[in-house]
Amino acid sequence: MKIFDILDADRKDPAGILMYYEKSGTFIIELQDHLDEWTAPLLFTGLVRHRVFTVPRDISLMWVRERLIPPSRQNIGMILSNHKLESYDEIKMLEITRGICSQDSLYIKGRDSLPEYVLRRQEKNLLDCVVCSECRLICFFADDTIRVIDLKDIKENEGVDKVLSNEKLYQTGMISPGGYAVTFNDSIDIPAYILHRAGTELPVKRQDLMAFIQRNILDTTESGRLMGCTRQNISYLVKKNRLQPVKEEVKGNLYLKGELLKNTW
Repeated sequence: MKIFDILDADRKDPAGILMYYEKSGTFIIELQDHLDEWTAPLLFTGLVRHRVFTVPRDISLMWVRERLIPPSRQNIGMILSNHKLESYDEIKMLEITRGICSQDSLYIKGRDSLPEYVLRRQEKNLLDCVVCSECRLICFFADDTIRVIDLKDIKENEGVDKVLSNEKLYQTGMISPGGYAVTFNDSIDIPAYILHRAGTELPVKRQDLMAFIQRNILDTTESGRLMGCTRQNISYLVKKNRLQPVKEEVKGNLYLKGELLKNTW
């Protein structure tokens, strides 16, 4: 990840932080929480007015692109050649120009680590998310909380109604880069901070579920060892519907320990 201060030539303090996740090509902006609609960069005044300081990735990308020479520029080939670039690359263009734009006094400067206020906010970011039946999500957060969220309870948020009405779209749910949202088809994002304050918190920790997985999810070899039988015996039980794999793979299935033990009673 690359990190940049968003600086204002007219002010002392940075306006915020720009993060770039290199593998996914994703930009995320975190604004300082002392900004208001008069001191925040123009594009973000609507967010700041509602006390939202974590800028969604689509708006963060919009801010970046507003500061760059567009790839459709007539002489873009010459510009790339002058900077020894083989192709148009948003992050490289941004670094070359330092994000300077004629529309304002902002620019960027690289830094080595995230500031404390960003690290504190990221404690409410997602570590993982499980897409369950009936449009319910189990969300694992960096602050070690686990919440069950029914999307119908947050349907007033943008895009959620589309997810609720399309099962295939719903099943594409996964966390976005940095754990800042649950994204569906990489097009509809539900921010982590909305999910963190929704639903019901489960009275268990992530390490409890990790312990359950480590001790109670067994592969075919481990299952045969537990039951004192061969892989062929395991396959026979599956064919007779006396044993249901929790996950089927070409190289072998995974089973719940409790389901295996039932066949030894």
